[in-house]
Amino acid sequence: MKYDIVIIGGGAVGSAAAYLMSRYDWSVAVLEKELDVAMGTTGRNSAVVHAGFNNRPGSLMAKLCVAGNRGFEAAAKALDVPYRKTGKLIVGFTDDDRAILEDLIAAGERNGCEGLRLIGADEIASMEPNVPARWAMLSPNTAIINPFLYNIHLAEAAAQNGVTYLLGREVTAIEQTGGSFRLTAGGETIECGLLVNAAGLFADKIGAMAGDGRYTIYPCRGEYYLLDKIPGDLLRRPVYPVPRPGVGGLGVHLTPTIDGNLLIGPSAEYVEKREALATTADMLGRLAAEARELLPALDMRLVIGAYAGVRAKLVPKGAANYGDFVIEESPAVPNLIQLVGIESPGLTASLPIARMVEEMAVRRLRPSAKPDWKAEYRGIERFCDLPDEEKAKRIARNPEYGDIVCRCETVTKAEVRQAYENPLGAHGIVSIKNRVRATMGRCNGGYCFTRIVDMLCSEYGLPPEDITLKHRDDHPFTGAVK
Repeated sequence: MKYDIVIIGGGAVGSAAAYLMSRYDWSVAVLEKELDVAMGTTGRNSAVVHAGFNNRPGSLMAKLCVAGNRGFEAAAKALDVPYRKTGKLIVGFTDDDRAILEDLIAAGERNGCEGLRLIGADEIASMEPNVPARWAMLSPNTAIINPFLYNIHLAEAAAQNGVTYLLGREVTAIEQTGGSFRLTAGGETIECGLLVNAAGLFADKIGAMAGDGRYTIYPCRGEYYLLDKIPGDLLRRPVYPVPRPGVGGLGVHLTPTIDGNLLIGPSAEYVEKREALATTADMLGRLAAEARELLPALDMRLVIGAYAGVRAKLVPKGAANYGDFVIEESPAVPNLIQLVGIESPGLTASLPIARMVEEMAVRRLRPSAKPDWKAEYRGIERFCDLPDEEKAKRIARNPEYGDIVCRCETVTKAEVRQAYENPLGAHGIVSIKNRVRATMGRCNGGYCFTRIVDMLCSEYGLPPEDITLKHRDDHPFTGAVK
């Protein structure tokens, strides 16, 4: 297989690059080692569209975060991604905290953030009655999204415009000859003229494989609690603590999700393995304790799960804890575009990062624009969000809309079918989950998992042993017992 451009990595950044590059008449492929997109860092974060005040003034992080924030609402609308501008509070409890918040406002203003202001206890109480803080910085332009659908819809929009997604292809070798690349991925050979390294946690290894080994990724794990859907008046917007020097993240915070759940986390702990995704009792205990400091009314009996994500840091433990994005045409390897150290706010900045990649590629290859490029994409419509009259019409046209497969999230058989038949050909249970929320509710799939399995076996002819959860060798069934 031969392409003009190959992008390694199908996360938010790689898929954003694929989406923008699908505007031109070149051939583009995305190599993703997992069986679907949104399986790495993109699917394991706080799902927040950041404003840009936490990043060092003058850095690429700051510039691209602010640009990403300003354009995110329009992008979410075009891509049919749930988005809500909630604003955010950074809260403090002492006079020292107030001084830190004032410095944060000044840094944010230098970055181009708009509307940042310091508020006192009375205004905090009017906005978040359950948060007992003395001071807070209000960031009015912070928003929350569904990160799974953002990544998925970028990828599926790119695919509808001609980009090839090669899932389950882990790159194991890269050779460069005469300015072109020959990649070995999933046992196949793939050639390209221009290579984009958007491999996230493995970007340093891919870069070294391609001949540019100047960077090292230091994995930093963040653990989260996931709570059931909370009362609307418990917490309306993300609430973060005043940032503390020497901590590898933004501190343990509380974030309502776009679907009504609540996230607690993340922690920040440097780890040796890049896919060290286990949660730990000690850290989860610390999360609960710190969360109660911000929200004493928090009821931990609402917990329905826990998970972890890993940040791709370019600085080791004990350093300044914030590097900067590396977005460059490699000075060491011709025709290699390097995207390294893309940690938070990489999700917010994904499209501005992709525009930089697009400009580099266009400058080199001089393509023509496609006259029929489609910027908009429509995903799977959620049955539970429709008015009752429209629900009745859907059921009358297609009885599968009347068959509820997932009771917690009110997901119908018609939606599960659309999720399984997705444009990328991603067929694991988690691929269905990330598209329509089946198995994502309070019972963790106790009701719907077997119904989805039965559907895949009886209607798609899959033997139970061939069904995967997330990874190629991740099988819930190993054989019959009777």
